[in-house]
Amino acid sequence: MENNFSKCLLSFKEANKKLAFAYNVRHSYPDPNDPRTFLETDYDDPETIEAFKKHLVSAGFDILPIEADQNFEKTLVENKDSIALVFNYSEVVLENGRKTQITSICEKHDIPHTGSSDRTQILVRNKGNAKIEMRKHGIPVLPDQIFVDPNEPLDPKLHYPLIVKPIGQGSSAGITNKSVVNNEKELRVQLNEVITNFKDHAIVEPLLTGREFSVAMIGNPPTILPIIEPNLKKLPSGYAPIDSLEVKWLYEEEVEGHLMCPANVDPELKKTIEDTAINVWNALEIKDLCRMDTRCDEVGNLYVLEVNTPPGLIPPEISKTSYLPLAARTAGIEYDQLLQTIICSAVARYGL
Repeated sequence: MENNFSKCLLSFKEANKKLAFAYNVRHSYPDPNDPRTFLETDYDDPETIEAFKKHLVSAGFDILPIEADQNFEKTLVENKDSIALVFNYSEVVLENGRKTQITSICEKHDIPHTGSSDRTQILVRNKGNAKIEMRKHGIPVLPDQIFVDPNEPLDPKLHYPLIVKPIGQGSSAGITNKSVVNNEKELRVQLNEVITNFKDHAIVEPLLTGREFSVAMIGNPPTILPIIEPNLKKLPSGYAPIDSLEVKWLYEEEVEGHLMCPANVDPELKKTIEDTAINVWNALEIKDLCRMDTRCDEVGNLYVLEVNTPPGLIPPEISKTSYLPLAARTAGIEYDQLLQTIICSAVARYGL
């Protein structure tokens, strides 16, 4: 790895090029009781972005930070000749209610970027469409129903308890204790809340109650990092047994031992999880990095819940529970080396 990184860094220095860093800044901390904060759940606090920049520099790169706002495309194009690669740690550019992928802007101007293609990014951002694609490849996913209107009749094949999610959000945005619904009244209330707050469709699935696993992957071909298991069975009273906004943002950071890494899984289950992860990576044509969430039913059958790319990459001095860095540390990969691996994977992929 060290030799590969030296070649990668040399390619930047010889060409006198910068690493552009694309990011979104959060302006309010996610609050389960304030839906207005949900829209920026996938973004990062200013302290996180500053720490991320310092790590990119300490990893050896001359960086050009560019916030993913309405000025992103203009700034990127103005600096195109000095940029070798964009490290894409953004979600979208929001302008007048319209969402634009950073990958779309980069590919429009023929600028290399870390992570998957714009096509894949658009696909995985919509949980319903991602599941359709995974089904085509024989990957186990749950049955679901997409709601455009909260008053649409429920598919009779779906039975309570169910879980209601926004179709296009990550970081547990919009997934709270109230997301688990046990009857028609609760379903309609939650559907109305999700569709109204996110101005997008809602997806409804059966609630799984078995073990949950997160699988982080880096490189091309991918290396599977140690599997993470949140200890959902030991959540205190008042928490639904799901990876909710309450758990992820209010509980997880404070309770040592909630995230078990590596997860204690037998060889057969480990192989099932890892084989499934590789199948998802190939089916969705993922590149460089991702994290996927899976969960078992009550008899141990594994299902893929969703795919996160780019996944959270919060530096360890800010958070010890950011999943991909946690899995990397467990594998003996420190944060700067993790960033180097992601960047060099993209450099090799583009032949830079």
